[in-house]
Formats: sequence, structure tokens, C-alpha cells
Amino acid sequence: MESAEIRRRWLRFFEERGHTVVPSASLVADDPTLLLVNAGMVPFKPYFLGEVKPSYSRATSVQKCVRTPDIEEVGKTTRHGTFFQMCGNFSFGDYFKEGAITYAWELLTSSVAEGGYGLEPEKLWITVYQDDDEAEKIWRDKIGVPSERIQRLGKADNFWSMGVPGPCGPCSEINYDRGPAYGEEGGPAVNGERYMEIWNLVFMQYERGAGTGKDDFPILGDLPNQNIDTGLGLERLATILQGVDNLFEIDTTRMILGRAADLTGHSYGAGEKADVSLRVVSDHIRTSVMLVGDGVTPGNEGRGYVLRRILRRAIRNMRLLGATEPVARSLAEVTIEAMGPQYPELFAEKNRIVTVIVAEEASFLQTLRSGTTILDTAVAETKSTGSVVIAGDKAFQLHDTYGFPIDLTLEMAAEQGLSVDEDGFRSLMKEQRDRAKADARAKKHGHADVSAYRAVADRSGATVFTGYTESHGEATVVGLLVDGVPAPAAHEGDDIELVLDRTPFYAEGGGQLADQGRIRLDSGAVVEVRDVQTPVPGVVVHKGRVVVGEVLVGAGAFTQIDLERRRSIARAHSATHLTHQALRDALGPTAAQAGSENAPGRFRFDFGSPAAVPGSVLVDVEQKINEVLVRELDVTAEVMTMDQARKSGAIAMFGEKYGDAVRVVTIGDFSKELCGGTHVGNTAQLGLVKLLGESSIGAGVRRVEALVGVDAYKFLAREHTVVSQLTELVKGRPEELPEKISGMLAKLKDAEKEIERFRAEKVLAAAAGLADSAQDVNGVSVVAARVSDGTGADDLRKLVLDVRARLGSRPAVVAAFTVVNDRPLTVIATNEDARTRGVKAGELVRVAAKTLGGGGGGKDDVAQGGGTDPAAVDQAIAAVRGLVAERAS
Repeated sequence: MESAEIRRRWLRFFEERGHTVVPSASLVADDPTLLLVNAGMVPFKPYFLGEVKPSYSRATSVQKCVRTPDIEEVGKTTRHGTFFQMCGNFSFGDYFKEGAITYAWELLTSSVAEGGYGLEPEKLWITVYQDDDEAEKIWRDKIGVPSERIQRLGKADNFWSMGVPGPCGPCSEINYDRGPAYGEEGGPAVNGERYMEIWNLVFMQYERGAGTGKDDFPILGDLPNQNIDTGLGLERLATILQGVDNLFEIDTTRMILGRAADLTGHSYGAGEKADVSLRVVSDHIRTSVMLVGDGVTPGNEGRGYVLRRILRRAIRNMRLLGATEPVARSLAEVTIEAMGPQYPELFAEKNRIVTVIVAEEASFLQTLRSGTTILDTAVAETKSTGSVVIAGDKAFQLHDTYGFPIDLTLEMAAEQGLSVDEDGFRSLMKEQRDRAKADARAKKHGHADVSAYRAVADRSGATVFTGYTESHGEATVVGLLVDGVPAPAAHEGDDIELVLDRTPFYAEGGGQLADQGRIRLDSGAVVEVRDVQTPVPGVVVHKGRVVVGEVLVGAGAFTQIDLERRRSIARAHSATHLTHQALRDALGPTAAQAGSENAPGRFRFDFGSPAAVPGSVLVDVEQKINEVLVRELDVTAEVMTMDQARKSGAIAMFGEKYGDAVRVVTIGDFSKELCGGTHVGNTAQLGLVKLLGESSIGAGVRRVEALVGVDAYKFLAREHTVVSQLTELVKGRPEELPEKISGMLAKLKDAEKEIERFRAEKVLAAAAGLADSAQDVNGVSVVAARVSDGTGADDLRKLVLDVRARLGSRPAVVAAFTVVNDRPLTVIATNEDARTRGVKAGELVRVAAKTLGGGGGGKDDVAQGGGTDPAAVDQAIAAVRGLVAERAS
């Protein structure tokens, strides 16, 4: 049974039993504590935490997930993978243990002809929580599983929580016996490899308190509503139904693995070392494609760094397998072919996905080249000290700064007869991981921070947003926080967070900045609003300061947004939509939005593009936008279902989370997008849009920045003034400016070259005199002198090398010093005869630079250094002479 069919059967089974089919959420987690969705229940967390009331009591989904804590183990074992699909069915206060168990057994054991998966009942083993008599009874008495195939396990194995205070409960896991070939018998309590877990049923019935570990926390009591959260690993079930050994051999992954093998001339199963790399490639490329498909781009922070690391591990393993040419395009294309039947959007976004992945491969191949150069330097330095071990901090620097993998460092060091201080490297890696874990723990505690907002929502309901049609209005204070703590009152000068039952203030979101303004209370108190956020769904929090009077919960209020700011932001937001459509028209659908910010009078827009956008194209895009403005197109908004929005041709953004009902903003016949922001009523209200330029912000992602309305006019007015001044200076017309200025710059460049030539001749003219001043120091001719201040580093180096050449074949050292911008600089050179006597330029520079209050380095023949103390030049000259005398004695 193919993976796509497993998915179809799952959704059909539960839909026929009253469950709402919920599409997989984006891998970009809508959760401040997570970078990426790592479990099937993540999109449903707000329901389980009580932050939002679900619109259904039963749901089912097949959720894309990414987990990377065990990334180093991927490929080494056949169990670990970074991307997986979690099939889930959920109940919110509806059915509980008996219903979940019955559904699971029916789907797994019903015949294929009946719509099930056709597993043999006698091969299924069950685990339950050690104290869960109810679940065991259902399995034994209702389902008919023999007692000998039901095992009880402890809290660490069969009890679930989110890791923070909140809902929790016992689990019951369904395991499949794969037979004696996978080890000893005895059930999942004895052998997890043979008895593979395929489905976990979580019975959320308790509330837990704070704790320090997976099983070290108190149970505070029963939840008001009992919920069900189950998860079946699609890849694990595919392993069983397709009769293969592991997740790397199922239909989807094997297609990618096969392509990697073809590209490198290997056969899977012929050798363990190659097999490990093939497994890494197949897993990591699939994960990369799915991440890029959901709008993630390679970067150095957050989820962008996760993608970069995964993708580069795949590319590196292809190089280890022998690939010498770029391979990312072929691997990405076969991955889309493999996963597209389950996620058709991959086909639609194929060009964009492939472009991003190919660009990152090119970047990494360059990194490998530069990293190899840096490693070669580290090898040379290690050998020069007589050591056979490359320092751990060097290996860590290569890994952390340049993305150079440690195993590649180990392999290349071994080829040079060296080892690497792995303990030192691992220690530094552990420090980095510990910092990351500490940060993750801190983020987890963020759940406690929103409890006050949830309490407001539970007590007063969601805030009603009136800002689409109103700029002011009456409201009631339903929540108040001072310094992050709920309070009944606040006084003049207090920084507060205010929650109203209704508000025209727009909370920051969808790239649009928050409104600002004032809230006046019936008591006469005034709150200056500086920011507006939505910490939990449905609760709008006004952040500001009490400027007059006392604020009380329950008080009546009058809200007034800064209307000019709102209108300015609305113009920017509508201009963003126009820019998006104009870019798509010019560059194709790959110019999909990857982010934006709409601020008063200006905006920035990020979009997918494999290369810089030519200036001529930007000019055309800008012209098209402004032509739309003069057409005076109406801007309208309509709420509809997601399915209706898709059919209407509305564009949805990557990484955005949409509900069942969505808002579609339409600009005449030109643009249609899903959007919750505020907009103008007609394009004529924008006045003018001026694109300032575009730049790269990451692999395959470009950014356009622009001005709108009065801000655009002011910019053009300033530009006009500058042009007028330039035409006056060059005595020409505006259209002649490029040619005239280019000619002036060429003349200036020629003059600079001539000046540089005179300067070099002047410096070199001193070479003969310096060579004549050489003094004998223990048989070494030494020239150590200060030359004219202001001599540049390049000229100083030329001078030193010229003097060294004039000294002939006898042992010689030339050390020249100068002061530039009040900072001393030195260049020292030795010839081969001096070096055979132990006199090396690098060592001399270190002594000189230390005397000057700085540092330096270089090779044995030529080295350069500098410092901060120009008064110490004479001492540095003496130090050089002294060290030469010592080494030449």
C-alpha cells in the first residue's frame, strides 16, 4: 500500500465517523515556543490549553512534522529521521478511551477491501499506563486482546504531557510484532525493535503542575473536559504494509535514495559506509524540500539555520559518496515527484523550491572550498608546532562559523597524519547545546506568561475588532496588567497592558504594524497606546502608559486611534499587494511573498527570486503599480471559506495560519489575496509608489523597499533638488548627468593612479639609502628603521622587499616601521640565508607588534603587524635587533 493511499484511508475513515478533516498546518509553527511543528497535535494546542474553543468536537489530520535533536544519528540507524507524517484523530470533550481504542482497532485490523489496513490482530501488542485499569479492561474485554499481549509500563513510557503545566494523561500504545528476525520475544516492554510502536493513544484527563523531568511532576486534578489526542506514524505503518525493513525503504524515501545512488554510482546494501550516507541524503533532502515548500529559506538563525544544516549535511554526504557535480536539482525534483501525490502544492511550487535548494548548494560548495583552505592552514600550524592533534577550538570554529562538518574535518586531518581534539570539540558543542536548551526551557515557561490573558478570554470572551469600519468607539475595560501582573487598577505613570471588550486598534500581524492612539476612560484617565499585540488568539492587548488619572477594571472607555498613522499604514499595505502582483506578473509565480512589513508611508516586501531583479524590470514594475493607481480601482474585502478563496484565485501566504473562514482583499481586477490587514478604499488614495531598490536577504530571497504617498513625493522632491544642483555644477542637462559624472570619475581615478605612482616612487627612492644603512648583527645584515609617516601598508611592503633584494645573498633582515593615523605599522622580511640561521619574520613581527601594543603575524619570509602606541617605535626597533642577535648567535 503506497504512502499516499495510507493517508487517504486514514482521513476517509475518520471523516466517515464524524471527524472534521483539518489540512496539515505549515511546518512553520504558529507557536512562540517552537521553531517548527514537531508533533501532530501542535496545531491543536490552543484547544487543549483552553486558549481557543474549537468549532468542532472531533477532528483528524495528517500533519507534517520535523524533529532534529537526533540529527547526528540519522543514517547511522534505520529508526531516526528528521521529517515524518503524523496521522492523528482528536476529540475535544466528545468520545474518550473506549471510542479511541475502538476506532484504532477497527482501522488497523479491518481488511483492505473494507477500507482498513488489514493488519493481523495476533501481531498487535498493547501497552497501557501502570495504573490505567480502565484502558486495560477495554482492550481485554471489549476488543478481545489476550491479557498476555497487554503490558503495563511506567510514567516515563506511557504517560504524556507537554512538558509544562497543563493537560496530561496516560497513554496506550499499539505495537506490531515484526517477528523473530528482529530479536527476542517478550513484547514491547522487552524489545522495542521487534515490537514496533505504530500508534499512540493519549487520554487527556488530568492537569499537571510544574516539574523538572519527563516523569517528575505532580497531578493537580481532573480536567473539566476529557480529550483524546492520538498519533500514528505514517512512515512506520508504511514500513509494515510495504513489507520493508525500515523507513528508508518505503516508497517515497526509496525513490530519493535510489536517485542518490544513481548519481553516485552506488548500490544500496552493498556497503554500510555508503548506506549511511545514502540514508542521510534521502531523509535530509525530503525534509529540506518540505521546509522550503512551507516558505523556510536557508539562513544563520532559527528555522533558517535548521534548514541550512539539514540541506548541507545532505550535500556533503553526496560529496562523500563521490559526487563531483551539483546534484541538488535532481534530488529536489525526485523528492517533489515522491511527495507530490500527498502534497500537490509541491508541484505548483516546484520552480521556487528547486531554485532555493540549488542556490544553497552553490553557496555550500563555495563554503567547502574556503573551509578546506582554512583547514589546510590549521594543519600547517599544527605541524609547525610539532603537534599531531588539531585543537578542538579550531575544529569548532570550522564547524560553527564556516559550516564545515566535524566528520569531514576528522577525515581530512587523518589524511594528513593528524587527529583532532574531539573531546575539546565536543565540550564546545555541548556548551552551545546547553545554551540552546536553556533558551528552549525559557521559552517553554512562556506558557505561564499567557495564563492571565487566557483568564481574561475565559471571563469576558474574545475582543471584538471594529477597526475595519471604525477609528473610534466606546468600550469597557475587561483586563488590566501592570508589569505583567493582573491588577485591579493602575495610576499615572504606570506602563500597562489593557484589554477591552471591543477595539478599533489593529494588533500587529500579517506584516502590518500596530495602531497607536489614545484611550480615554469615563473617569477622565488617559492611556497613551504605543503598541497592540495578540498574545493569545482572540485577546487584543493595548500596551501603553497612563498619562492622566487612574485606570480601573470595568470602567467605560472611549478609544481613538491615530487616524493619520492608520491611513499611512493602510496605503503601504495596499501598495504591498500591488507590488506583489506586479512582481508575479513580471517574474512569474516563483516571486511568491516571503515576508513584509507595512509601516507609515513605507513598506518592504520579500519574495522568492533566484537572482537579482534587473533595474529595467524594477522600473517596469514601478510603472505598472502607478498605472493601477490612476485607474482608481476599488479595494474591497470579503469573508469566505478557504475553499471558496482558493477557487476565486486568491493568493495565500507561506507560513500563515488560516482558519475555516478567511478574509479576501481584492483590488479591482488586478490583485486578490488572503489578508486580515487594513487597506485604502481606492487605489487613487495611494497617490504615488516609489520603489527604492532591491537586495538579497538570503538564498533565493530578495527584498524590495518602497515609499508611498507623501513620503514618496518628499523623496522625489529631494531627488529633484539634488539633480538640479548637480546639473548646475557640471553645466549640463539632467539626461547628461550619467555621462558627465562618469567622465569626471574616470579622470579622478586616473589622477589617483598617478598620485599613487609618485608615492611609490618616493618610497622606493629611499630603498638604496636604507640598504646602505644595514648593520651587522652576529653575521646578519639588519635594516631596522622608521620611514616617512603616512606610508601605506602596501607601499611599506614593497619597500621592505626592495631593500631585501638589494642586500644580496648574505643573511638579511629588513624591518620598516611607520605611523598612519596615529597607529604604528611594521613589515618585516627575511631572506633564505637568515631563516636557515633561525631568524624568522613571523617571530620578529610578534615581538615588535607586542612592543607597539598590538599584534601581528605572517609567514617566515614576510610578516606584518601593528599596534596602538606610536611612541614605542624606537623600542620595537630595538626589540627586533635584540631578537635577531639572540637567534643568530
